[in-house]
Amino acid sequence: MIAEILSRVRAYMKEKKVSYYLLSSSDEHASEYVGDYDKTSFWMSGCSSDNVRILIRQTSALLWTDGRYFISAAGELAGSEYTLMKSGEPGVPTVTEYLDARLKEGDTLAYDGRTFSYAEGVGYRNLAEAHGVHVRNDFAPQDELWTDRPARASHPLMVLTEELAGETYASKLARLREEMSAKGAGELVISKLDDIMWLLNIRGADIACNPVALSYLLVTEEEVFLFLQESEVTDELRRYTQREDISLIDYDQTFPFLEEHFISLAEANRSQAKSGQKIVQRLLLDPRSSSDAMVSLAASCLGTENLLLSSNPTEKMKSIKNPVELEHVRAVYLQDSVVVCRFIYYIKKHVEEGNLTEFSVARYLDGLRAELPGYLDLSFETISAYNANAAMAHYVPTEDDCARIEPRGFLLVDSGGQYLGGTTDVTRTICLGELTEEMRADFTTVAVSNLRLLFAHFMEGCSGMVLDAIAREPFWARHKNFNHGTGHGIGYILNVHEGPQVIRWRERISEDRTCFVPGMITSDEPGMYVEGRYGIRTESITLCVGDCTNAYGNFLRFEPLTYVPIDLEGLNPEQMDASDIDKLNRYHRMVWEKISPFLEQDQLEWLRQATRQIGS
Repeated sequence: MIAEILSRVRAYMKEKKVSYYLLSSSDEHASEYVGDYDKTSFWMSGCSSDNVRILIRQTSALLWTDGRYFISAAGELAGSEYTLMKSGEPGVPTVTEYLDARLKEGDTLAYDGRTFSYAEGVGYRNLAEAHGVHVRNDFAPQDELWTDRPARASHPLMVLTEELAGETYASKLARLREEMSAKGAGELVISKLDDIMWLLNIRGADIACNPVALSYLLVTEEEVFLFLQESEVTDELRRYTQREDISLIDYDQTFPFLEEHFISLAEANRSQAKSGQKIVQRLLLDPRSSSDAMVSLAASCLGTENLLLSSNPTEKMKSIKNPVELEHVRAVYLQDSVVVCRFIYYIKKHVEEGNLTEFSVARYLDGLRAELPGYLDLSFETISAYNANAAMAHYVPTEDDCARIEPRGFLLVDSGGQYLGGTTDVTRTICLGELTEEMRADFTTVAVSNLRLLFAHFMEGCSGMVLDAIAREPFWARHKNFNHGTGHGIGYILNVHEGPQVIRWRERISEDRTCFVPGMITSDEPGMYVEGRYGIRTESITLCVGDCTNAYGNFLRFEPLTYVPIDLEGLNPEQMDASDIDKLNRYHRMVWEKISPFLEQDQLEWLRQATRQIGS
């Protein structure tokens, strides 16, 4: 099937005189996860990984992805002509480096500008110019060749109450316009779905596990236009948008409407310039989340001098949760932690029976979450991975392809839920019985890493690139590492991954240096992965809060939101220093105090043992 698709695509490339065809796994909105309609990279390759770039020539097919997916991608691509390019690994060129070494004058590099950010598109155009290569950013063979393409998702939207949102849309809009003015922008186009949902206090369901709706938003000094599929507009939403003076435009009319609007804006700017007035109607676009096609359209109508390419203010605004959001988040994480504790008890009780599979326990956990008040959906598909499968950081079992769980080794479970009140994410690695000394050493390293970051005190002004060293030092001391970030921001009834704050040691973009401030929610998830044998990850979610202020400045710390034991059966206390043992005992006291009121009888006794104090 994949070979046939590649053959058809290459024939299409030959017809259109395209030498190199580049495609991504994203959609028009720079989304990490996409709906079935936008899974072009999967259709082309059979690889289900995220963060994919594919480069097709008549003689080769290459696929780049990051360290989270090396093992799973290798399995999915086995037997095809695709070559897996492991991004960031020694000797593996980036897409740009690969093209730089091969492009020659007269070639044509083509891609779908709707699914690449403007920032990435600029890089390819600069590269092409240096080699005398023609560039097309309107090349989308999937629109013609993908004959059984799924329909675009469409689901009714809901409006959040102020009791849930904690801030009105009008207040958020006023703050946004202040930020726009400070940047010197009179207008803003937002393409990023979770930013639009946050600003408008609405939620959708167009992408699995992500409560967002396919949409665009245009904000001017006086007006707001929401581009949305008509089939998603409920009576409640129509009343809400009328009350808040938000104009609804059909999603399919986004580009035609904006083209006409940009042309009118350009005429107004020229008129102002002729009369000697200062031009203030600059258009703000985020080069990372605005598509190459969107910015190209704006530039062709307005001229690059009237574009302001800068970060979208709503991303930073939404990352700092307000007091109402935090009140709901704390309550949601408590109930979610109770569910995970009950789940671990269930695994420990039944693993000796030999009837558990990765898939069955994942469905059991999903069912426990579904019973909680305010439950909407999972926040991502549950990762339930036994032993060797856990070495694949984002492995997901199916009913027909899953391992039976035996009373030895590790079971890694990474899961979360969407609730009216918060978005959760938690990983625990459960010890099932016999472990080798190496497994215990790795498990202890991961636990120590997690705890050191969880209990860190740090200066105001620190970014995640500073904090990451705290988490990685136990790994680096053993000359080991893990090939993914240590922490990511988490949304509020929104995407489980959000920015701009991250905890990682290698800088990808300037936003990776975003400073932590109180109100930011971030994961703490070091891991260890031994291909073919086992994987370990311990993930707790943290809230950045104020610590103290003294003569040296302002200090911050993390408050745990996750209250689930770290499995004592996997630890080697001799590998831990006294302060690490103290951190573990302090955390387990918190878990006992928070969770014990919700458990009874055997579950309560299990928790007592699971949180028992160790050491002298």
